[in-house]
Amino acid sequence: MKSRAPEHAAPIDAADRRAAAPVIAYPAETLPSANLDLYRAARPGWRKVSGVTVPAREAAVFEVPQGHFFRIISSEGPQVGDLNLWRAGDLGERFYSGKTRALHGTHLSTGDRLWSAFPYLRPMATITDDSLDWYGWDADGASVHDVIGTRCDPYTHCLLSGSDYHHCCHSNLTRALAAHLSVPPAAAEPHVHDVFNVFMCTGFSRETGQYIMKASPVRPGDYLEFFAEFPLLGALSACPGGDCGAEHSSDAVACHPLLVEVYAPRGGALDGWEPPMPNAYDRSHGP
Repeated sequence: MKSRAPEHAAPIDAADRRAAAPVIAYPAETLPSANLDLYRAARPGWRKVSGVTVPAREAAVFEVPQGHFFRIISSEGPQVGDLNLWRAGDLGERFYSGKTRALHGTHLSTGDRLWSAFPYLRPMATITDDSLDWYGWDADGASVHDVIGTRCDPYTHCLLSGSDYHHCCHSNLTRALAAHLSVPPAAAEPHVHDVFNVFMCTGFSRETGQYIMKASPVRPGDYLEFFAEFPLLGALSACPGGDCGAEHSSDAVACHPLLVEVYAPRGGALDGWEPPMPNAYDRSHGP
């Protein structure tokens, strides 16, 4: 536990400095809004076009055509998943968890969007339904579906424990992407990025500011649903922490598979809709 004991005396105006009013850095009112009414109207009559099972302690790759929906579903028991997204055909445009966090907050739910990295900075997917939206914020300051955890990885595991573990989400995603691209893991690894922690229940310790996790409230049948704003390639890892109520990167805790299902909207349901364009900044970066 890191120390919070100060080494310097507080100045006489410390109370005034602490009392400065907070300001929202990126007001959501100026963001391009998601047309949830249109998306929801496209659900009736949709049809399932593909499905992937993500085995426990492993990852799987899936593809979602532009204008389709996909759901991540809890199938057999409490399980969290680590999600990576790329634009299909161009791995350079990938999910940007840090900017998504800055725009929408630490935890995402219906109406929030997953944004892509620079120089594109546009919505990749919009969350259209969340069966865990009832959870809200609990007494520990925790909530569900976070963009603050980076993903469990073998490097940090080795740093903290001195041992190698190959089923961390980073390694799972690397193996799955490598197999999909038919390249060695070393070639796929640089494309694996900070994740969207689906179903994970997390927050920050009030005492130390450290990242905390709690047993996920997810149960079989729960899901998180997205609308693909352009063609997507996704990779999902069924975290070796199971419900992440005890530990990361473990063969001891109970883990379960996850499902990914892709749905095509009924014909004509999205008439008038257009995919978002890349960010309009001219990329000159000044004189």
